[in-house]
Amino acid sequence: MKKPNRLIKEQSPYLLQHSYNPVNWYPWNDEAFEKAIEEDKPIFLSIGYSTCHWCHVMEKESFEDDEVAKLMNEVFVSIKVDREERPDIDGIYMNVCQMLTDSGGWPLTIIMTPDKKPFFAGTYFPKESRFGRIGMLELVPRIKELWSSKRDEIISSANEITSALINSSNAKDEIKIDEKVFDKAFDEFNRRFDHQFGGFGSAPKFPTPHNFLFLLRYWKRNNNHDALNIVEKSLHEIRNGGIFDHIGFGFHRYSTDREWLVPHFEKMLYDQALLAIAYTEIYQVTQNEFYKKTAEEIFTYVLRDITSPDGGFYSAEDADSEGEEGKFYLWSEEEIKSILKEDSNLFIKIFGVEEDGNWIDQMHGGRNGANILHLKKNLKDSAVGLNLSFDELEQKIKRARIKLFDHREKRIHSFKDDKILTDWNGLMISALAKAAQTFNNKQYLTTAEKAMEFILARMKSEDGKLLHRFRKGVAGIPANLDDYSFIVSAMIDLYESSFNTKYLKKAFELNDIMIKHFWDEKDGGFFFTSDDSEQLLSRQKEIYDGAIPSGNSVAILNLLRLSKISGNTEYEKKASRIIKTFSKTINSSPSSFTQFLVALDFAFGPSFEIVISGEKNSVDTMEMLETLNKHYLPNKIVILNSASDKEIKLIAPFTVNQEQVEHKTTVYVCKNYECKMPITKKDDLEKLLNGI
Repeated sequence: MKKPNRLIKEQSPYLLQHSYNPVNWYPWNDEAFEKAIEEDKPIFLSIGYSTCHWCHVMEKESFEDDEVAKLMNEVFVSIKVDREERPDIDGIYMNVCQMLTDSGGWPLTIIMTPDKKPFFAGTYFPKESRFGRIGMLELVPRIKELWSSKRDEIISSANEITSALINSSNAKDEIKIDEKVFDKAFDEFNRRFDHQFGGFGSAPKFPTPHNFLFLLRYWKRNNNHDALNIVEKSLHEIRNGGIFDHIGFGFHRYSTDREWLVPHFEKMLYDQALLAIAYTEIYQVTQNEFYKKTAEEIFTYVLRDITSPDGGFYSAEDADSEGEEGKFYLWSEEEIKSILKEDSNLFIKIFGVEEDGNWIDQMHGGRNGANILHLKKNLKDSAVGLNLSFDELEQKIKRARIKLFDHREKRIHSFKDDKILTDWNGLMISALAKAAQTFNNKQYLTTAEKAMEFILARMKSEDGKLLHRFRKGVAGIPANLDDYSFIVSAMIDLYESSFNTKYLKKAFELNDIMIKHFWDEKDGGFFFTSDDSEQLLSRQKEIYDGAIPSGNSVAILNLLRLSKISGNTEYEKKASRIIKTFSKTINSSPSSFTQFLVALDFAFGPSFEIVISGEKNSVDTMEMLETLNKHYLPNKIVILNSASDKEIKLIAPFTVNQEQVEHKTTVYVCKNYECKMPITKKDDLEKLLNGI
């Protein structure tokens, strides 16, 4: 019978997955480093996450292998880290890996001295060397020999790497940045745009929704229809491709090919949130029901499959089931025929099902009859070719989808990572709040509010600070910058959907905590970790907008919005300081920093302050809000000034004189510090909004 290692006492699903490995794993704690010092051993640090396919492969091939484990236990003190629990640790050592190898990914493998200084980095290592990739059976003895015979060289190298890491995190470079940076970013996207399949570049392709959020703002700022076409083409192709789960909804993490056909099958909460925001915004621009339906399908998946009974959102679902990548999501032609019977031919034709399959099993090679469902062409075009109305075809597909979904539910499901992360929950709350406004959907608002109440009730410490992770009744790990900035953003979005002033008050409160504990007084910008968190090799400052936006980018927009709401110019000064701090980095490759550019677009303006004076649930107020929310006007703040809400006048003092005219709901629209005449008719509001 297998004996558990020290990871058995952890909360992380990823660490628990490794708790019966023969490797003598430690979690990241003082005990591990003290043991390394005591036994004079280097540290083997392995970082991954529970739904990472190649993390599972390395575990099965190496960490579950007795021969490899014996070597590791002899040579190293081995530490496992869940990157989603400890993004601070992951961020530092991923930077090291990229510095040393010009690449990175997970599983992330770092070998370092007992004082946490790295001297070797890589990602996946097989058990035995193959195809030019060193295997663990060769790597571990080599490290042992170097540690024994060339210790001075290792220590010197580790010190140099650490020094370079610290210098890179302290870099401060300021240049003047202006609106030309938007043109430069657009040109970069335009050059990389894949005109045939949408998205940018070749394989692999990530959706990266904040790229589309920037491009929509660029379209609005410049009336540049090429930018809009890029967004429309990409979001159509992404939704129709195999990266979308056409049976259970929701998006897989990325596409391994150029055509968006073959996904990496894991489903991440943050992808659902950010893509839902992108589809909601493009719906506002175009009023195309295709985009609204896609956003609604994302929420159907999230609410059904990754929402906890208490209201928080789980982190992810795995790519693998029964030890095979994608098995839960794949279909054979024969299986579809047996389930759908007379309707199968139409479904097979529309969703690109092939007798031999279109999925090539990477582990075993070749086609095995398995299919990734994808739309060969848009349904409206398919309907014409089949001599059906669009509604008739949609109904046929809906009936078939439900049958296949019910059948799929009987399969062994992919593993669900049921930890709840504050930052990712903030993204989903924002997505729901924005959709609640745009689609006038009360369920989305209720769901967003329940999630926020969960965060405030269960994921805060006694001193009022946020915590990062919750699982099985236990909250822990001090919050990082992303936790604060994403939750503050969500609270502002939630206020603008509910007009419950408590969310606005809490946004200011948490924003001020963030400034107090994360702000860099010397060079500007926010550190990723607080001033009272664990001291690692360096306090990193992140600005790159990768799979998720950076905390600094989101914080800029928060500061600008809160400044507009409150009239407190200190927030605006902080935002300006962050922009200066990272200006040279941004200007060097602006398309890598699109959430930053979204904030910069707000900063340069035009931006709008909109005050609606009226009672929250009155017919007139609801009509004005409905008129406002259907328009794409991203750079705005919206305040409801009702007679029954005394607190809003304290938070936003400029609303004191913006009262109802002739006892009618009245809308005040101010643009770049200039205010228009009060509006009491929705047609007049419509006319004004159409002109800006």
